[in-house]
Amino acid sequence: MSLTNRQVATHAFLRGMYEDQYFPDHVVDKGKAILLRLCGRIEAERPSDLAALYVLTKAATEEFNALEADFEAAGSEIETVAREVIAEDFWFVASAYGFAEADAERLIAARYW
Repeated sequence: MSLTNRQVATHAFLRGMYEDQYFPDHVVDKGKAILLRLCGRIEAERPSDLAALYVLTKAATEEFNALEADFEAAGSEIETVAREVIAEDFWFVASAYGFAEADAERLIAARYW
């Protein structure tokens, strides 16, 4: 997928998780892929307002919910550090696409982590 938003295309997603050995890179890679798919959907669907954006972020958050099993299988989990890193990247994505007024909690409201 080729993203047109330069800010997003050059962003180091989930950096804090990659830097922490507690989080296995192969599972973090799946989380990064979720965020990149979210960016692709935003570029393709061009949400016109926050409500439309929240629909897209809800789907991506649900993918992260499913990813929890992969973390557990690898001896890890989506815990405090991971929650913060993931939430920050959801907000970064929203902001990069012109939704800086997005509520960070609403972006990930569907989370189980």
